[in-house]
Amino acid sequence: MTSFVTHWTGYAALALFIAAYLLVIVEESIHLRKSKPVLVAAGGIWIVTALAYGTQHQSHVAAEILRHTLLEYAELMLFLLSAMTFINTMSERNLFEALRTRLISLGLSLRSIFWLTGILAFVISPVADNLTTALVMGAVVTAIGAGNGRFIVLGCINVVVAA
Repeated sequence: MTSFVTHWTGYAALALFIAAYLLVIVEESIHLRKSKPVLVAAGGIWIVTALAYGTQHQSHVAAEILRHTLLEYAELMLFLLSAMTFINTMSERNLFEALRTRLISLGLSLRSIFWLTGILAFVISPVADNLTTALVMGAVVTAIGAGNGRFIVLGCINVVVAA
């Protein structure tokens, strides 16, 4: 596979990335959503890369790389879709509210619940995916700490570190 690090393609891709990054930084002052410059830059980088491979008669390599990248994004999107569906279903069935009620009825303090959610995240993460563990336990922390922003922030940090 050809390296475009010192080729004009590498410099063009870097320039597109920096331009998009600068637009993201000043998004508040120019009233532009972050996704727009990032998507345009990503498309531009793909076009520049495809042109570079095409000029070297290796367009099949660019097509293979594009297919592989799109497959990875599709896998991630489907995974997140299923994980969020799972969490929304549990939330709809008031599972998190029942768990919150149960933990409060046991007389556990927020400190105890903090440690409990961290330990549960640590135990669940080898079995489930780390992202799924963080999403589920984050939903639990959010339900338990309803109205207590400090607990939610610290609890979610605890869950992410433990997962």
